[in-house]
Amino acid sequence: MKRCLIPILGVALWISPAHAQTPLCDELKGGHRTLANTILASEYLYDCCDDTISACLAQEPVCSLARRLAHNVCRRVAAGQDEAQIRRALSRRARSMVGGGAPMEIDLEAAPVLGLEDAPVTVVIYACARCPFCSRLIPELVDAVVGGELQDHVRVAFRIFPIRGHDNSTPAGLAFQAAVEMDAFWPFMLEAYRHFDGWSLEAQLQWATTVGLEPEDFKARMADPATRAALVASKKEGLVNGVEATPTFFINGRRWVGDLEKDELLDALEEAAANTDRREAARNPG
Repeated sequence: MKRCLIPILGVALWISPAHAQTPLCDELKGGHRTLANTILASEYLYDCCDDTISACLAQEPVCSLARRLAHNVCRRVAAGQDEAQIRRALSRRARSMVGGGAPMEIDLEAAPVLGLEDAPVTVVIYACARCPFCSRLIPELVDAVVGGELQDHVRVAFRIFPIRGHDNSTPAGLAFQAAVEMDAFWPFMLEAYRHFDGWSLEAQLQWATTVGLEPEDFKARMADPATRAALVASKKEGLVNGVEATPTFFINGRRWVGDLEKDELLDALEEAAANTDRREAARNPG
């Protein structure tokens, strides 16, 4: 199989309207359209079809990944990204989805998990309670799993990873871990991220009350040495798995090194779920 996502030399082919890509691609005009076609005609798929994206779009049946990556490319072109940015993003996505080495084994017994137990995709998040980017991205992912496009297809596990450079990451991490121990992690985490800019020790007790926890019990659980030990264990696990920053995602045990943006991450999770279903159907054709 050809190496994936390696540009070939030469003049890019113009894709005829007969070989429709995606609605977004078909809307591109002028230089944007030329750039999209240049990339689509010179980047190989990393799964499903052994050819360039444009060539795979012309085949019947059309590989679903070809349409997915075509939309990805055209979305980036429309957003003003240049050719080098887009090619790097495609390369990172390929490494994330089919990178070398066996997927990492992650013990989920100590982690709060949201979603169906038999969902085809498990995404593990290492995140800091005081990470501003986490506070925006993770709730969007949770929404997609609970009632959005990832429902029944993806389950999410959360591992607390305090970052020293984030102010108050330890007391905030202890509050997250206390919520884990009291079976209220997901509502507490969402409440904490919703009011991220209003953090204080007193605010954490109010958030606990809001999600139905008794504040004094919550405060005592935060001070429990067992809670601190569990937080330390979560941080150590992340370090063993090579986590250095938050958020860090593992999709079915494979580290995600692609772009940390909502559309890209959700699309990759949909791809992973579709691949699992496709391979399962191939193993059980009846």
